Amino acid sequence: MISVKAPGKLFIAGEYAVLEQNCPAVLVALNRYVFVTIKKSPNETGSIYSKQYSQDYLHWVRHGDKIIIDNRDNPFAFILSAIQYAEKYVHERGIRLAVYDLHVNSNLDSADGKKYGLGSSAAVTVATVKAILQFYQLPASRDLLFKIAAIAHYSVQQNGSLGDVAASVYGGWLAYQTFDKKWLQQELQVKDFIQVVTEAWPGLKIQSLTPPKGMQLLIGWTQKPASTSQLVDESNAQKAVLQYSYAKFLLNSRQCVLRMIAGFAKGDIKLIQKQIRVNRLILQKFGQLNHIAVEIPRLHQLIQIAEKHHGAAKTSGAGGGDCGIVIGSAATEVNALKQEWRANGILPLDFQVHPVQQTVVTESEN
Repeated sequence: MISVKAPGKLFIAGEYAVLEQNCPAVLVALNRYVFVTIKKSPNETGSIYSKQYSQDYLHWVRHGDKIIIDNRDNPFAFILSAIQYAEKYVHERGIRLAVYDLHVNSNLDSADGKKYGLGSSAAVTVATVKAILQFYQLPASRDLLFKIAAIAHYSVQQNGSLGDVAASVYGGWLAYQTFDKKWLQQELQVKDFIQVVTEAWPGLKIQSLTPPKGMQLLIGWTQKPASTSQLVDESNAQKAVLQYSYAKFLLNSRQCVLRMIAGFAKGDIKLIQKQIRVNRLILQKFGQLNHIAVEIPRLHQLIQIAEKHHGAAKTSGAGGGDCGIVIGSAATEVNALKQEWRANGILPLDFQVHPVQQTVVTESEN
């Protein structure tokens, strides 16, 4: 039996803008995981089992007299897609496909099944691809694992930057910039899969970051779930209407995140904290323009409490619920901050950074 795991993530800065090329984001991988075990089936029937996902719910919309299921919130859709594309790679390597049993477990959610917003769909995709490649005894670089998992994830969700997939693959603190999705779709139509996942992807940039000494990451959970895919859909719907404002948002976000990355390079906590606050304002304005509740009251309260205790805080990811993050320093009153969070129904999550196991610098063609 083979057992693997993939970590969850949180966005630190650059949300929404990272959906576009040449707009970086900063993410961090956390020590909360999806676990996948795989073993050869004793008969001709394979199985996929997950304790967490057996009671999961689905979203649906009505198109005329038909109910259309939104599989982006169905974790099994990501597992099946990961199997499909991992096996596509295996098959093109000339290996005979087998029948196996796949078991999925996770501690990315709370004990009562509520989602923290740590990118469970990305982590389960990465872990499934990793397990299958190991099952077939195929070595896989992190770049290869990312590309197969990214294709599998994007084929289900049809939006997103795939930064959460990168965090699950590479670990640690990351600067991430997405690739050309239209180019990828065209490549998949005209080239063998194995060629697509081993060639350079235009625009893709993944760089590991070293946090400054003394920098602290604090995470607060609102206990209110949010759907990233639906919030991204809402923002996409406004792009054509708000062309000038959207272009300005992208420019401002890019400049902010590049300054933050420079803060990591210089070991400058104050510069990173300043850009956290700048990015918060950029996202607030973006939410107002798109009529998206990025910073709901509970997140606003989380941020205000953190700032009161000398931490730099903002929403994480698409907002609308889930978590907020705080970049702290020696001046941050951590215990008082957490105590006040708890008093206001915000739960501190004592998660640590999932360490990167090797230096990561991936820069594909522009």
